[in-house]
Amino acid sequence: MFSREEHSRLRAAFWTQFGQLMKPFKSEEGKRINWTNYKTGVKSVFFRMDADKKKCGVGIYLTHKDPDIQQLIFEQFEEMKSYLHSVLEEEWEWELHTKNEMRQTISRIYIEKEGVNMFKPEDQADIYEFLKPRMLKLDEFWRDTKEIFVDLSK
Repeated sequence: MFSREEHSRLRAAFWTQFGQLMKPFKSEEGKRINWTNYKTGVKSVFFRMDADKKKCGVGIYLTHKDPDIQQLIFEQFEEMKSYLHSVLEEEWEWELHTKNEMRQTISRIYIEKEGVNMFKPEDQADIYEFLKPRMLKLDEFWRDTKEIFVDLSK
């Protein structure tokens, strides 16, 4: 069991290493990008990665405070579901109006991999190989669809 400080240090090292792994990759628009803190450019739409002692995952998170607007954005993603899944080359989970760890209402489109532990060095390569292609494919999807969401969030 790790102390709080050790836990924070190991998490930071894990994400720093992932950032270094992703550094050579530019966005689909040819720009340098901070993959661990991906900026969609649309308020309340986030691409997030997570890893812990039991699993890792990546997803699209919708956090608009107004549940009706959040649902509208979610429905717009649903309209593009077949395109999203074709770019990702897999199907993801879809959740409208769930609660996050801070008890806020969010919606998310995500995929997780169970049975990996970010604190085990032997699992880290598997986690990185799970996250990397999915973030690159999300970026590809976003290049083609971002303007729809920019217009929707105005």
